Amino acid sequence: MKIQQQTSSAKTWRDEQNMEVPYNRTTPLERTKESAAYKLAKKAMALNSDLIAFKQDIAKQCNNILKQAMSAQERSKMGKGNYTWYNFDGSIKIEMSINENIDFDSVLIERAKQKLLELVGEGISADKGFVKDLVLSAFQTSKGKLDTKKILGLKKHGTRIKDKRFHEAMKLIDESIRRPDSKTYFRVWVKDDQGQFKLIDLNIASV
Repeated sequence: MKIQQQTSSAKTWRDEQNMEVPYNRTTPLERTKESAAYKLAKKAMALNSDLIAFKQDIAKQCNNILKQAMSAQERSKMGKGNYTWYNFDGSIKIEMSINENIDFDSVLIERAKQKLLELVGEGISADKGFVKDLVLSAFQTSKGKLDTKKILGLKKHGTRIKDKRFHEAMKLIDESIRRPDSKTYFRVWVKDDQGQFKLIDLNIASV
């Protein structure tokens, strides 16, 4: 990705249609925009390059720490792909977390939905009436997408609902889960003068 600045030393400038325009036909505002845009884009590209290098470095350091921490006394502090570690005096905290995007197999989730709608459609006991609202709410879509949290939230009611169809639907939901991609996030925290951790804001998730 290359950029270049058109300057006053050129007799003509090229516009967005790649047409040559005499320099003396450009306005002061257009010249200011040209100069400012070039400087900002150049600085943004340099920062982006630094962020990419930093992300590679922090990933390398975290993976190295994680390997060494795979001892019996450290395993209990690890989540699924997540790990938090500190420097010696506890003034610096490094977090490594993995965020997995969850999607559903369309055929299996539809079967689960139909089984649950069949269950609530036939009517259930008054003390389990809350299930109807849960099911109807869970399968409402927003912009054509299902709410993952609501659907997975149905599973926590398994001990309260004895109907066989509910548990068959929960099994179908489990089988429908797909994890097409995941992102690893790194966060650096430093204690302030009051001893509170403050996040060093680095938006490196997208680089």
